[in-house]
Amino acid sequence: MSKKIPQDILQILQAVTAKRAKTVIDHIIEHGHITTEELKELYGYNHPPRAARDVREQGIPLETFNVKDSTGRAIGAYRFGKWEDFRADKLQGRHAFSKQFKKDLVEKYGEQCLVCSAVFEERYLQIDHRIPYQVAGDDPKLNRDLDHYMLVCSSCNRAKSWSCEHCANWLTKHDPTICADCYWASPLEYKHIAMSDIRRLAMVWQDEEVSQYDRAKEMADIGNQDMPTFVKNLIRKLLNR
Repeated sequence: MSKKIPQDILQILQAVTAKRAKTVIDHIIEHGHITTEELKELYGYNHPPRAARDVREQGIPLETFNVKDSTGRAIGAYRFGKWEDFRADKLQGRHAFSKQFKKDLVEKYGEQCLVCSAVFEERYLQIDHRIPYQVAGDDPKLNRDLDHYMLVCSSCNRAKSWSCEHCANWLTKHDPTICADCYWASPLEYKHIAMSDIRRLAMVWQDEEVSQYDRAKEMADIGNQDMPTFVKNLIRKLLNR
């Protein structure tokens, strides 16, 4: 399989050292593709899209397609994309964030997740590109623009990753202006979520607010409603007054 890969591209592929990305790359070089089953069974990666994302974050295009396993069941698989789709601005991978940069973000936004507004200690917050790295790459300059990044909790970061990885802009278009209008880039001011006409409100009750949540939950249980339905019904009643 490696004979069909241009020599300059092969050198780039073989230069990747990150363990998970290298595992995926080496397997595809040898076998032409790697399945989600192989990622789980051979290499112990229980979240195959994350492993594929590691490769894409090195600037290496991957295509997702379906194959059949030994039982005839359709499963996902990954192979290299078109060589001309290699992103020259990303072939060196991510640029590390300094401790000072994170402190600057905390000073700007506070110790809270900008998606769910929950308060966390600084060490539990993660630096996130407002426009995904897969779409826009990274800013190699040391004086990064704080407005291009935000702090998120691990739970919201995982939710954003899943949503972005299933978005057509992430997969094919790579248009930063589309991402800029997305909820995951600006939770307080947005036009869509992953190019769908959706509105989302992430809420967390903390400390003295917990008793208010518990009381609302009791009322929802009495009405045989889940909390999202209960909250929506409350808002609907207020708006219809």
